[in-house]
Amino acid sequence: MATTRRWLWSSFLLPGTAWLAVLFLVPLGLVVAMSFGTTNVIGQPVYGFHPGNYAQVFQPIFLPILERSVVYALVATVICFALGYAVAYTVAMFGGRYRNLLILFVILPWFVDYLVRIYAWVELLAQGGLISRALSSVGIGGRLGVQLLGGTPAVILGLVYNFLPFMILPVYVAIEQMDRGLIEAGKDLYGSPRQTFFRVTLPATLQGVATGCVLVFLSAAGDFVTAQLLGGPGNYMIGNLISDETTGLASLPLGAGLTVVLMLLMGVVVLAYMRVSRIETAVR
Repeated sequence: MATTRRWLWSSFLLPGTAWLAVLFLVPLGLVVAMSFGTTNVIGQPVYGFHPGNYAQVFQPIFLPILERSVVYALVATVICFALGYAVAYTVAMFGGRYRNLLILFVILPWFVDYLVRIYAWVELLAQGGLISRALSSVGIGGRLGVQLLGGTPAVILGLVYNFLPFMILPVYVAIEQMDRGLIEAGKDLYGSPRQTFFRVTLPATLQGVATGCVLVFLSAAGDFVTAQLLGGPGNYMIGNLISDETTGLASLPLGAGLTVVLMLLMGVVVLAYMRVSRIETAVR
């Protein structure tokens, strides 16, 4: 009877397993296979085994783009941590009965399409846009206003705006689940508010911080729409490169190779996160 019941419950995993296999594992396998492929005389992709494709991936022309993507993702993650922790802490500690409503306001922009949100920032940052006119009204930028698009600050701003909820939500959950008595104990031991935060609150919520950092970093590193719409030629990210290379069939093997390298980089980040989480769980 127990065996039958276990088989019955296990059978409910089959639809989800089949879904992942068809829509994730199979496409992933095709991308990996194509990364070793080549093209024929008319530019159509042909499967084969050509490891030399990865030598092209690591050409000096592509490495700065990969480095830029990692740097942008790291900067966006740090900013999201600073802003997200402050928001999550304030809502969790002082939100009272309005906490759920405040969290709803955090995720509400996500009900709007991604492209619509990016184009809204295009209108805000463009020369003659709302922010440009506001700066012009106080004498910054002259009558034509300031051109805020096409630079690194605009791209970082877009990444932070889009992925900030990924930091706020896990940190908020971690603070909510934290034993508030620890904070009171820190105060009873004559710890200043600063000491109590860095020695009690922050260590107790590191799991949420780590989760938020991983989510923001992975999402920002693979993003390409933000750099395409808010940045300029000098803000090209690895996602933009993959998009351009896979648009033309002649470059599909190279685009697949770049995709595999990006996924390996993300896999390293995920494995590091899992190891840190395992160590923290063991300590507890």
